[in-house]
Amino acid sequence: MHVEDLLRLESLDLTLLWGDRPQLTREISGVTATDLEDPGRFLQRGELVLSGLVWWAPADDAAKAERFVAALEEAGAVALLAGEETHGGVPEVLVEACRRHGIAILSVPVHTSFRAVTDTVYLRQWGDLSRRPAAPYALPENVRTELSRLLAEGSDPDTLLTRAVAHLGTPPAYVLSATGRTIARTPTAAPLPASRGAEAVTAPTTLSVDPDASPYGQWHLHLPEPVETPPRMLHEIAEVLAQHRRSALRSETTARGRAADLLTLIDTPSSPAAPAALRRALEACGLADQDPYTVIMVKGPAEDDGTLDALTEALHHLTGCGVAVGRLPTAEPGEATAVIGTSAEAGENPIATTLKSLWPTLRSRNAKAPLHGGISTPAATPQHLKGALTQARYALTAARSEKAPGAEASTSRLTAIDELTTLDALLTGIPADVRTAFGIHALGPLADDTNPSHRMLLETLDVFLTHNGSWARTAEALHLHVNTVHYRIQRVEMLTGRDLARLDHKLDLKAALLCR
Repeated sequence: MHVEDLLRLESLDLTLLWGDRPQLTREISGVTATDLEDPGRFLQRGELVLSGLVWWAPADDAAKAERFVAALEEAGAVALLAGEETHGGVPEVLVEACRRHGIAILSVPVHTSFRAVTDTVYLRQWGDLSRRPAAPYALPENVRTELSRLLAEGSDPDTLLTRAVAHLGTPPAYVLSATGRTIARTPTAAPLPASRGAEAVTAPTTLSVDPDASPYGQWHLHLPEPVETPPRMLHEIAEVLAQHRRSALRSETTARGRAADLLTLIDTPSSPAAPAALRRALEACGLADQDPYTVIMVKGPAEDDGTLDALTEALHHLTGCGVAVGRLPTAEPGEATAVIGTSAEAGENPIATTLKSLWPTLRSRNAKAPLHGGISTPAATPQHLKGALTQARYALTAARSEKAPGAEASTSRLTAIDELTTLDALLTGIPADVRTAFGIHALGPLADDTNPSHRMLLETLDVFLTHNGSWARTAEALHLHVNTVHYRIQRVEMLTGRDLARLDHKLDLKAALLCR
């Protein structure tokens, strides 16, 4: 479908404000509705952008409109459909900005809903099944007609799946997520535990619904029993489900924008966010009155864009919890963060336990990409969220550390902050360059372990501290005379400036050794 096709539809009653032939013949790949000032990070190339212009006010300068349209151009949007309801029309500064950036702009009258535009685009994009000849299709025409109607009405995936296979006798069928979570099932399909669903995802009778999705965001059509039906028919059913999934993703993208706003407030560098602003942001994410809150931060490869999908999929396995998943404005590439709320009625929810049991399955969906995570302790009130975010960030650093417990056994780890109960574990949460700097300064000349004499003294110090400062047990472990141990420890004290008769100095040097 092209931009100019929308102008031909009397039912939408759109008006072209600016756009030449090159802009109007661009093909539409999807639709995103947004009222963010900078929506660029939530858009995909070829999308049509719907905006009610809530982000703009008559008192704003032209630069604000310029920034908005520049973000559309950079993201590869094909056109802007601007609603007239908020301001009684479309601001001229926005039209001029679209002209400068080569983005077609159409006005949407008050009597035309954004839903009508979205449904029109996606129904046409899927093929307007009820109007096409039946010959190229494996699904019967009446089934295609019904599925087209159900898609336009926004029916749930259970209904779509059941109606799609009804003409086959309604065999047991499932739509499964990447980790085996049941998204939809027919009435004849028994409940399927996620552990068995994860196995079914790789079964020969399972078909990927959207091969272009990330490994963590995949949906799968699974028929546990053989069905005498052409493979092409199953692919057409999968395409119906893919269409529904893309519609759900648009809502998810909007929700991620609200989550990003919440995370920005929480991560205010100078002072805590105003309680009223924080509460409004929590309400926008559906998390008001759901304290206590837990924060989780996840890091995947910088070149991989599936971390948000991975975190979202993992959190779908939590019950009785509200979640807000997004990116911090200061996030590194491949990083995602979520706030998890648990209402009082939901009772205690072992978030860390649930996610840890799921992590191996999640990791297996993209085995070559390490996926680490850090979980905070519960924050009793919204005002404690900043501290919870700091904890999650620290726990993530610990999970990513090569010195983390179990680092040799796994390339992907999930660490809860309350697991860091030893000095060794605690230090893994400190960035590597900070640990190195501390070790060098605390050990002084001994940090140069290229010197054989220094290596010998470091070994003696390590054994001495391991044996709780016992001269006799240190001498026995090193096969030395006690006087030799005394001499070496005196040398350590002289070179480091520490007194190993003092507990605090022992702790300093023990931490320095662990930081090496």
